[in-house]
Amino acid sequence: MSTLTLTPRPRVTDRLATLPVVIIGAGPVGLAAAAHLADRGIAFTVLEAASGPAAAVQRWGHTRLFSAWREVVDPVARRLLEATGWTMPAAGRAPSGRELIDDYLRPLAALPRIAAHVRYGARVTGVARQGMDRTRSADRENTPFLVHTTEGEILGRAVLDASGTYDTPNSLLSTGLPAIDDARISHALPDVLGRERERFAGQHTVVVGAGHSAANTLISLVRLQRDAPGTRVTWLIRNAGAVRVSSSVDDELIGRAQLGARVDRYVETGAVEKVDSFEIGRVEALPHGIRLFGSRSGDPAEVTADIVVNATGFRPDLAPLREIRTDLDAVVEAPRLLAPLIDPNVHSCGTVEPHGFRELTHPEHGFFLVGMKSYGRAPTFLLATGYEQVRSITAWLAGDLASASRVELTLPATGVCSTDAGGCC
Repeated sequence: MSTLTLTPRPRVTDRLATLPVVIIGAGPVGLAAAAHLADRGIAFTVLEAASGPAAAVQRWGHTRLFSAWREVVDPVARRLLEATGWTMPAAGRAPSGRELIDDYLRPLAALPRIAAHVRYGARVTGVARQGMDRTRSADRENTPFLVHTTEGEILGRAVLDASGTYDTPNSLLSTGLPAIDDARISHALPDVLGRERERFAGQHTVVVGAGHSAANTLISLVRLQRDAPGTRVTWLIRNAGAVRVSSSVDDELIGRAQLGARVDRYVETGAVEKVDSFEIGRVEALPHGIRLFGSRSGDPAEVTADIVVNATGFRPDLAPLREIRTDLDAVVEAPRLLAPLIDPNVHSCGTVEPHGFRELTHPEHGFFLVGMKSYGRAPTFLLATGYEQVRSITAWLAGDLASASRVELTLPATGVCSTDAGGCC
């Protein structure tokens, strides 16, 4: 448990008092924020670009989470659900992404206290202060937020951006600059054994990335290999070793620890060919494949594949926030006070110090990045972390500084974390 330095309670003028808190994104953390605000009687509106809740989770719904049910259900959301007769699945079992949606997130989004305040099909394209760009300061804190969406505009007293990072993957290139856009370059965590089976069967797939989403995909491809002759699997990593996956024997999240052991075994048996120390400098589309040009241990090298899976991690989309005064770390693009706590060069996700509204505060009073987006490019994010973030912020919005400042966060001890969606939850 940690007690944070008190920050002045939020200023709610008559002009702002009648406005809702605007939540961007109806994923696990966005819906948890809605549950906390509903529980405290604070008006809110959730803006979701998709036609239903947890659209990003749905895309990797075939993948099993590392955390058990007891760790992926927000406590306040659970209480609100149980009041309607809902029962949490077996607490000690880890759900798949699809189960998380069907058995928790969809029922949560359907609660009358939440459903009436969710707008689907409303993609946020910009956030500002009403009538102000980021350069104007006079009476800024007392001016409502203006959130622009594809369906119109909405005013708010505060904004919680829980839009995640899944739609903005890192580049294949070692420079981080954009590579080519080609249908044969797959997003992380494709459904290799399900709806995309025919796409990968009998093909040579190169999986790029040293994190847990890469490991999940490699394991699925090896399973496909057993039933589909001609299926080849290559694992391409930038460093000399995939320490983020392989060094997890001490991980208290058993499912995550087992991933590394399985991938190592497949490399040893030859089911997966590992190419390490490969820096990708250029990507070229061929008539029947993709070629990756670069260097390996300083020498020119190239790898050719039918399909490339980009499992290199994700980054936040900051474009809609250009007119908001954010304070982001120059390296990981997380809030400046949070960044030292999650720096991948220092911390694993099991050593993240407790953090809440203070570490997530920006110069723009009342604006917060929460959930995976708050971590920027930093390592593995656990849902329990996001739930604690929104609990603290909601208490602060309610003027309950004592509760907001008592941040309690107990995470499982872990090996090294990875920056990818497969490391989530």
